[in-house]
Amino acid sequence: MIGIEYFLGSLVAELHIVAAVMGLLYVLAFVCAVREIMISRTSQGSIAWILALALLPFPTAFLYLIFGWKAFDDYATDRIRNGRAARPLRAKDLMLIDSDTSALWPVQTKVSEVPFLSGNEVDILIDGRATFDSIFAGIDQAKHYLLVQFYIVRDDALGQELAERLIARAKAGVKVYLLYDDIGSTGMPKRYRTQLREAGIKVAGFNQRHKIMRFYGPTRINYRNHRKIVVVDGEQAWVGGHNVGVEYLGEDPKFGHWRDTHVHVRGPAALGCSLLFREDWEWATGEVLPAAPPEHVPTPGDKSVLVMGTGPADRLEECAIAFTDVIGRARERLWIVSPYFVPDTDIRTALYAAKLRGVDVRIMLPNEPDHKLVWLASIAHADAMIEHGVAIHRYRDGFLHQKVVLVDDQIATIGSANFDNRSFAINFEITLWFTDAMTIKAVQDMLLDDFTCCREVTIDEVRARSWPMRFLTQAARLLSPVL
Repeated sequence: MIGIEYFLGSLVAELHIVAAVMGLLYVLAFVCAVREIMISRTSQGSIAWILALALLPFPTAFLYLIFGWKAFDDYATDRIRNGRAARPLRAKDLMLIDSDTSALWPVQTKVSEVPFLSGNEVDILIDGRATFDSIFAGIDQAKHYLLVQFYIVRDDALGQELAERLIARAKAGVKVYLLYDDIGSTGMPKRYRTQLREAGIKVAGFNQRHKIMRFYGPTRINYRNHRKIVVVDGEQAWVGGHNVGVEYLGEDPKFGHWRDTHVHVRGPAALGCSLLFREDWEWATGEVLPAAPPEHVPTPGDKSVLVMGTGPADRLEECAIAFTDVIGRARERLWIVSPYFVPDTDIRTALYAAKLRGVDVRIMLPNEPDHKLVWLASIAHADAMIEHGVAIHRYRDGFLHQKVVLVDDQIATIGSANFDNRSFAINFEITLWFTDAMTIKAVQDMLLDDFTCCREVTIDEVRARSWPMRFLTQAARLLSPVL
């Protein structure tokens, strides 16, 4: 009898614990649902979250904290304190603004909060060896400071070469800062950072002050710093698609040739890149880097460049706004190159409209995947494009990783942003915009060479896909908002 009473008492106690846990889960789910209603941008996505939170609070509430809870008000505050709004005035004082080009592209200028800056020299760097030869030569020239930022930094042959060159400059008295993304560089060993710090180099992960287990911490997992920036003395900068790893040199047997593009700019645009780095560094470390504009800015060329930094701290999805606008302005050709093509409804509609206007719309994508789930979703979106008459070209000479857009003979972009929701709304990205005829011609010639290494996907191929393949691609497509 005593045993039965003990058992029943224990059962009741355990049920109370279960009830308390479930109650807390529903409270958390309710808080998440209320917040989703208040910050909703699309009714479809919000309704999906709210239904899932109501019907299955576990594990949906925790998934929402990771993928749905956007909490970068502190970054926006740091950005305001850094005086981003005052940058056009600084550029005007230094007589660097290209007013005519800025007026011609008002959406891109307002999104960037910095105008087109004149006086730059631009060199397009094709593939990894040309890119890192140029970056390493620039690092060796540094006299005052080096700002280095990559999404991925590996401790392999290329990573060690980068470390050795940075250490050499630090020993020469150059101030060196290295910023990496914690998620992208999860494999970086502690000893890699230690050797740099022992040489006097300041090293930080983007989430250094915002650890996973702290309050709001889980929301950071989904929001990553995808920028690739190298700045030497505020006079020259490198931006593009490459990270630090031997695969970017084409030395990984799994991928073979790695097709990617970087750009080297010398002139005032380098200051724009350094200001983005400073914002990221302050948010990551709490350390404020000097940002006073120099008395004199070298202007080695005659090209105008717009430096656009976008991310989840933006008041609106400004990266998507900038690209939607430029797609809508295309009249003759619109060539898009991206390893990941998972567009939202607005981008898809803009692409369909461009095709209906008679624009030569071509989208170049990899022929083989590196991330299977994204690749499957990309196939679904690409197949829909083909059904609307948009040309899809699959690159076959290795893995395609470059992020390039060419619109008519008017404007071109090179940067870190992919054509997917993650780049447009979730990740921190950087894009350089060019309007001069010489750079546009160089981008055109580069892409024409790339198209010769592609096969165009036909409507017959789309219609011949097996039912299981269509099911998998459509199922992956449902995850588009977080891919």
